[in-house]
Amino acid sequence: MPARPLILFPDSRLSRPASPVDDFGPSLKAIADDVRDTLLAVSAIGLTAPHIGVPERVVVIRLSPDEDLRVYVNPEILWASPDTATHDEGSVSMPGVRERIARPARLRFGYRDLDGSTHEEEADGFPAAVIQHEIDQLDGIFWIDRLSRLKRDRLLKRFEKTKSTKAV
Repeated sequence: MPARPLILFPDSRLSRPASPVDDFGPSLKAIADDVRDTLLAVSAIGLTAPHIGVPERVVVIRLSPDEDLRVYVNPEILWASPDTATHDEGSVSMPGVRERIARPARLRFGYRDLDGSTHEEEADGFPAAVIQHEIDQLDGIFWIDRLSRLKRDRLLKRFEKTKSTKAV
């Protein structure tokens, strides 16, 4: 059972930038635990605190079930390659639809851990897309905002269809 309910599209909280974390005490650990528990409950690859209604810059990622969970506090992209890669993206906050999105293929990003220590990492391919997707969410950019208007409109129609099919 998720620690907190998942915020679902089109909730406006998914379009609001999250606040930077400046308190690295027990409340941060509790938020990270709630994000982790919800990520596991909904079988997500990545999840942000805003997905559970907490407007803070906290991300939990697990790229596959056999990998450890990673927590990133206040992540930010420091460098992104000019070359791009395209991956299928979606969101547990908007179930049933996916679309291909092009993003920088490689990046370097900085973040803090739960203790407040600063780190930098590099990522490429799918992990780079996941990091960018989650940082976008923290910036108030929902993944469909990266689509052309035509693709977004088509995706929204598909999403409405999946919702009405499930309601029957």
